[in-house]
Amino acid sequence: MSPPDILDRAQRRTLGVLFVTQILGGVGTAIGASVGALLSAEMVGVALSGLAQSASVVGAALLAVPATRIVRRSGRRPSLAAAYAVAALGGGVVIAAAMTGSIPLLFGGFFLFGAGSTAGYQARYAAVDLAPAAARGRHLSLVVWATTLGAVAGPNLAPLAGTSLAGYMPALAAPFAFSAVLFAVAVVWLMLFMRPDPLRLAMESRGETTEAAAPPHTVGLGAAFRSVIALPAARLGIAATAVGHLVMVGVMAMTPVHISGAGHDAPTTLRIVGIVLSLHIAGMFAFAPVIGWLTDRLGRRPVILGSIVVLLLACAVAGTAGHDSSRLSIGLSLLGLGWSGTMVAGSTLLSESVPATLRLSVQGLSDLTMGLAAATAGALSGAVVQGWGYPILTLVAAASTLPLAVLAARHSES
Repeated sequence: MSPPDILDRAQRRTLGVLFVTQILGGVGTAIGASVGALLSAEMVGVALSGLAQSASVVGAALLAVPATRIVRRSGRRPSLAAAYAVAALGGGVVIAAAMTGSIPLLFGGFFLFGAGSTAGYQARYAAVDLAPAAARGRHLSLVVWATTLGAVAGPNLAPLAGTSLAGYMPALAAPFAFSAVLFAVAVVWLMLFMRPDPLRLAMESRGETTEAAAPPHTVGLGAAFRSVIALPAARLGIAATAVGHLVMVGVMAMTPVHISGAGHDAPTTLRIVGIVLSLHIAGMFAFAPVIGWLTDRLGRRPVILGSIVVLLLACAVAGTAGHDSSRLSIGLSLLGLGWSGTMVAGSTLLSESVPATLRLSVQGLSDLTMGLAAATAGALSGAVVQGWGYPILTLVAAASTLPLAVLAARHSES
């Protein structure tokens, strides 16, 4: 057993390293996300523009599977670093696609770019590897909150990127160059400073068997799925993260396209998009420590139920805002806040409700599930907006929270 002071110091160091990488990754991801739909709309049209976000979300989801395998084999550090390296590559591919006009290359780049989100989501689990039980929600939320410092600034850097690199690449592709550099810096930071590896130290200190040492059929996604189905608390945890992510991505992906429909010129559109998405991202991350405290204090299920109410309110405000940027900002801020509640409370509940030998696989399954759910929303969002308009999209998103509300109301925490 490692002495408690060693574990405490290692946890503080881990949180510090993750804090920095979440800032870097937050800026990188947010810059790309703020212009991805616009670049896609310019190259393939509005109806298919939601596929940009979908490709990125699918990438984040599917790349969670190899990321989880790396965690089981080698620990958190190489897994997170590998994900950021793939995201940096994706940024370069998007730039190449924009310069050559290649549609397949564009969506391939978005797919790889999604690995930045994979790393960001995996980091929240790295934050609780060494966390004491009474502080899991707060430690997880601290890493979620760290993304605020980078992600809020990210969309507003898009115009700067477009201007500074105007002579070298298309304006809507330039932000991805900034993203690639930031992801590369995150790789270096992780490899240099995340020592000791929090997962390996946690397993060693508790005398637990790592998944890598167990028979494959007992730790894969199939075993993880069976475990989740058998445990009501795990079902609620994974459903909360999936539904919250679905609603957030579905509405957020089409908001820049909706704003562009107001008829402003490109610089004005980018400025409004930057402001609205910055406030949305602030809602996602800025209040995470408060949500983490409430999760530890009130319980996981009450926070999930409260978050559903916030998501419904967000859809109502955004869906009735028209092109009023102030109301859109309020609606998107509430959307981010509701997402934060489902993510923090759901992830905490899921992590503590499954056996240690299955925890990593269940975490990977959760990221895969929420990614595929959100990818479906992103893929359909463009068609819904094209056929029926943005207000109908928010109505559909609101309706998708009802199954989660029923599940949360029926099951108590265990």
